[in-house]
Amino acid sequence: MAASFVDKARITVKAGNGGNGCVSFHREKYVAAGGPDGGDGGNGGSILLQVDDNLSTLMDFRYKRKYTAENGMDGAGSRRTGKDGKSLTIRVPRGTLVRDAETEEIIQDMSGDEPFVLCRGGKGGWGNAHFATPTRQAPRFAKSGMPGESHDVVLELKLLADVGLVGFPNVGKSTLLSAVSKARPKIANYHFTTLFPNLGVVYVEEGVSFVMADIPGIIEGASEGAGLGHDFLRHIDRCRLLVHVVDVSGSEGRDPAVDFDAINQELRQYSPDLAGRPQIVVANKADIMADDSLLTALRAHVEALGYPLFVISAAAHQGVRELIYAIANRLKELPPVAVYAPEYVKRPPKVDTSAPVEITVEDGVYLVEGPWLQRLISNTNFGDYESRMWFDKMLREAGVFQQLEDLGIQDGDLVSMYDLEFEYQH
Repeated sequence: MAASFVDKARITVKAGNGGNGCVSFHREKYVAAGGPDGGDGGNGGSILLQVDDNLSTLMDFRYKRKYTAENGMDGAGSRRTGKDGKSLTIRVPRGTLVRDAETEEIIQDMSGDEPFVLCRGGKGGWGNAHFATPTRQAPRFAKSGMPGESHDVVLELKLLADVGLVGFPNVGKSTLLSAVSKARPKIANYHFTTLFPNLGVVYVEEGVSFVMADIPGIIEGASEGAGLGHDFLRHIDRCRLLVHVVDVSGSEGRDPAVDFDAINQELRQYSPDLAGRPQIVVANKADIMADDSLLTALRAHVEALGYPLFVISAAAHQGVRELIYAIANRLKELPPVAVYAPEYVKRPPKVDTSAPVEITVEDGVYLVEGPWLQRLISNTNFGDYESRMWFDKMLREAGVFQQLEDLGIQDGDLVSMYDLEFEYQH
């Protein structure tokens, strides 16, 4: 039954490869030397993530695990650039954390409205028109496109709610949410009615509202993985305020004060930070309370711990309005919903440089190509000094510079590696 809510998914994403450049020469009647006119390849499409407020689960990712953007088209004659590959936008619920699958570091917190580029498409290769110079008027070579980035990531949904309703199953959390918002959670008189979090926007007055989440009932042992509770505790990680609902009716023969302590113990075991969040305690089902002593004992217990107590009946709408105003006033004093800072740092890839590279000399240009070299270039940030030094070290250790010198390269000669071009210096 719990399959109706999915809050974690692993997917593989791959941006499109760049198209290849074209070798072409202008051919026209009565034009003796038309010159090179091979166009560049198109850029590969990128993988973008975009928040979609119509989504509330990661269910779609259960059935589709691989996402690939379009490749760029190859260049053509007459300096025609290949068409860029179409980028692929993946829509996710607001509050989705994107983690690196290997390190579990946060790449991005999808809480804002701006799209996030998860994988960049490969650059298109240059056509031979790109290499024409006054001294090299008929280049007979072009460059291959660069591969697009790929990544294995884990999507993890953490709801962006201001207020989290916590408490044992069947204490009336769903009833309270339906009483104060337009949310219509399924409500019935048995435990674990709520199998996934329900969100509701609570309108207090003009210009004042907040988001409330009904978290599935926690049972003892939830922080250790018992029942459904552990899967859903993550959804109150971001909540600024916890509203702790306790059943004071005595209808199930339970002690409200003991229940209150049991839930807080679960929160402490899961996250000390979470246990320290501000709490408002709500004594619910007061309209069917059989024994006033249970409420009296609960009040003495929670107020001694510094928590305010509100007595309500969510089903009968008694005391609900006062509670909503108290929540709104408390939220005014609290910092905004937490947004997680990115932790992920792109690491140099493990590249097997044992395979030889192919070096050809065309019109005085040393063309260096090879599958591992292509991957190396696509993973190097040439705007960063340390990355450039690392790239230089990899080429040196792989013997590329020695190969070039064996072929007679001189200082100032041009070296071309895919979309990288530089003058050789010993």
